[in-house]
Amino acid sequence: MSDEPRNSVDQPGGTSAASAPPRYQHALLAGMLLTLHGAVAWEPNELWARGLLLAHFGLFLIWQPVWRGERQIPLTRALMVLCLGAFFAVSGNWWLIATWMAVLFGLIGGGVPGTVGRSDRFVAILAAVYLVTVLLMWVVPQLFIAYALVPGISGFVRYGLPLLLLVILAIPKGERQSGTPVIVDLFYSVVLFLLVVALVLGSFVIQEVSHGQYLLGLAQALMVIALLLVGLSWLWNPRGGFGGIGTLLSRYLLGLGLPFEQRMRRLADLAQTETRPEHFLRDALTYMLELPWVTGFGWTSAWSSGTVGKEALHDEQYETESLRITVYAPRPFSPAVLLHLKLLMQMVGHFYEAQRREQLRRQSAYTQAIYETGARLTHDVKNLLQSLRSICAAAEMRGVDDDTAFRALVQRQLPQIAQRLGSTLDKLKSPATSVASEVDALIWWQGLQARYGGRGIHFSEPGALNDMRLPAELFDSTVVTLIENALYKTAQDAALKVTVTLLAGPRLRVCDTGLPVPPPIVDQILAMPVESDSGLGVGLFQAAKFAEQSGYALALADNRPGCVCFELTRRG
Repeated sequence: MSDEPRNSVDQPGGTSAASAPPRYQHALLAGMLLTLHGAVAWEPNELWARGLLLAHFGLFLIWQPVWRGERQIPLTRALMVLCLGAFFAVSGNWWLIATWMAVLFGLIGGGVPGTVGRSDRFVAILAAVYLVTVLLMWVVPQLFIAYALVPGISGFVRYGLPLLLLVILAIPKGERQSGTPVIVDLFYSVVLFLLVVALVLGSFVIQEVSHGQYLLGLAQALMVIALLLVGLSWLWNPRGGFGGIGTLLSRYLLGLGLPFEQRMRRLADLAQTETRPEHFLRDALTYMLELPWVTGFGWTSAWSSGTVGKEALHDEQYETESLRITVYAPRPFSPAVLLHLKLLMQMVGHFYEAQRREQLRRQSAYTQAIYETGARLTHDVKNLLQSLRSICAAAEMRGVDDDTAFRALVQRQLPQIAQRLGSTLDKLKSPATSVASEVDALIWWQGLQARYGGRGIHFSEPGALNDMRLPAELFDSTVVTLIENALYKTAQDAALKVTVTLLAGPRLRVCDTGLPVPPPIVDQILAMPVESDSGLGVGLFQAAKFAEQSGYALALADNRPGCVCFELTRRG
C-alpha cells in the first residue's frame, strides 16, 4: 500500500473519522445543510445560489466522515475533488442534486449505528428527516415537467424546514468529546442510499405511468418498499426451519476461497505435528498462500522475522501479544476479505502464542529440574562436610588415651562418607538415570547406630523390622539433616536429648527436647527456604521435596516445648 496513513476500520465495511474536531460537527452539519437549503429552495439558477452550492461543498469536505483530517491526499485526487465540486456548483441539475441528497442521507444514516451519545443520534435523525423531506417534497417534484406544487408546500419548505437545522445548531455536543471518530458503516450507507433511490425513482415512474398525482404515487412507492422490507426482514431470520439470508451470508463470509473449517483443521494439524513455534508459523503462512487474493506474508516477533511469498503494493497488518503479521495483496481488500483474514490471522497468532508458551514452560521445567537436582546435591555435600567436620573436631579434641575410640569413629564414618560421596558424583554424571535402591531396614538401622555411636543420640528399640525394606538414599539424606539440626541445638544446650526411632511402615521419627520451631516459620520450614544461622536454610525444604518425589512425606509431627518431632512416612 502507499505511505499514506491507513484508515481505521472498526467493523466490517466501516470507513473512518470526520476530519473536523468532534465539538464542531453539529455546527458544520447545520451550516452545510443550510447552504444547500438556500441554494435549492429559492432560485437555483442564480449566481448567488451557485455560490451557496460551492460553499456547501466546501463545508461538506470539512465535515465529511470518510477521510481523517491528517491524511494527505495526493494532488491528482485533490484536483479531481475540486473539479467535481465546481461541476456540481455550476451545473445546477436537479437530477444531480437529488442524487447528492441521497448520498448525504446514506452517509448520515450510516453513522447512526456507531453513534454513542443520544444528542448525536438525535442530530443525525433530524438531518436525515430534513434531507428526505426536501428531497421528496421539493427536489423530486422539480423533475416533472408539468407539475404544480401544492399550495403551502413552497412556504413550508422554504421557511419551515430550516427550523430543523436551527435545532441541530442549538443542540450541544454529546458524549463523544474525546476525539472518538464517527464510524460510517458502508453497508448501512449503501442500503439507505439504494432505498432512497428506489423511493424516488418508484414514485417518479408511478406518476409518469399513471399520470396521477405525485403524492399518490409517492404513497404507493412507500407501501411497496415497506412490504419489501418486511419480507426481507422475515427472510433474514425465518422461523420455519430455513436458516435465512443472515446464515447464508455468514457462511459465505467464512468460506471465501475454501471452507473455513478446513483451514482451521489444517492449522490445528500443523500445531500438533510441528512443535517449534517459528517453524509452525512459517508452515502455516506458507499454507495460507493458497488463498486466491494473497501474494505473500511477513511476520515480526521478539524472536524472529521473515517473509513467505511475494510482497505487493497493498498490505494489511494484524498484531497479537508478541507477533505482527503483514498480508500482501495485489489489490485492496474488500470488507468481507478483511473479516476472513482477521479470523485466520487470529487463529495463527493463537496457535503461535500457545506453542511459544509451551516452549517456555518446557524450558522452565528443565531449569527447575536442574535447580532441584543441584540443590539436593548441594545439600548432600553439606551433610558430608558436616560429617568430616565432626571427625576433624574429634581428632583435635582427642587425648593420648583416645586413639582406640578415635580409630573406631574413623572406621565407622569414612566408609559411609566415601559411599555417599560416590553416590553424589554418580548423580552429577547422569542425574536422570539415578535409581533409588532399597535396602534391608534392619541392616540400615544398625549402620545408622554405628555411625552416630558415641554422639549422645538415643536410638529407640525398633519394632518388628524383619523383611522390611526402605529407600536408603532418601532415609540417609533425611536422617542426617534431622540429626544434624538437632545436634546443633545440643551445642547451645548440653542438657538437650535427641531420640531417633524407626517404626514399621517404614516410618522414621527424630525428636529433641529443645525449643519449638518459631510460629512465623512453622508453615514455611518445609515448603520454602528460610533464613538459618547454622546453614543455607534449605536443608528441611530439600528433604521434604526429595521425600515428595520418592512417594513419602516429611512433616513436623509435634512442636511443643521439650518435644519437637519430625516424621518421615510413606504417603497413601
